[in-house]
Amino acid sequence: MKILALDLGTQTGWAITGAVVSSSGTLSFKPSRFEGGGMRYLKFKRWLTELKSSADGFDAVYFEAVRRHAGTDAAHIYGGFMATLTMWCEHHKIPYQGVPVGTIKKHATGKGNAGKGEMIAAAKRNGFQVADDNEADAVALRAWALSQYPEAA
Repeated sequence: MKILALDLGTQTGWAITGAVVSSSGTLSFKPSRFEGGGMRYLKFKRWLTELKSSADGFDAVYFEAVRRHAGTDAAHIYGGFMATLTMWCEHHKIPYQGVPVGTIKKHATGKGNAGKGEMIAAAKRNGFQVADDNEADAVALRAWALSQYPEAA
């Protein structure tokens, strides 16, 4: 079973588990100075399609379900990514599930309110050299999905 785990945002963290290889990283979807705000979502959709092709498909997609944001802009941007992702999954007939932030953090660290540094430290303890907290969150979400669905391992 191949899964994709995503920490959605302008700086998106991602982690893949497949039959042969697991990988993770981060990617920025910040629009350039001369691009409209919708370009980030078009780039995100294109990246998902390229990732699906290079991974030879996904059986499921999991994303961090954020219920509270620090500001209005962050909430709008997250909503755009979530809408783009769920539409893309529906189009490709890939099951998807949002997982609450506290659930991911508790699984990774034992604390549902763990900070960014604690999430990075947890990823490193598990053998991952993550670039930032976005990748650490995606790696933790992947681990949660694997614990829930052992057949995905």
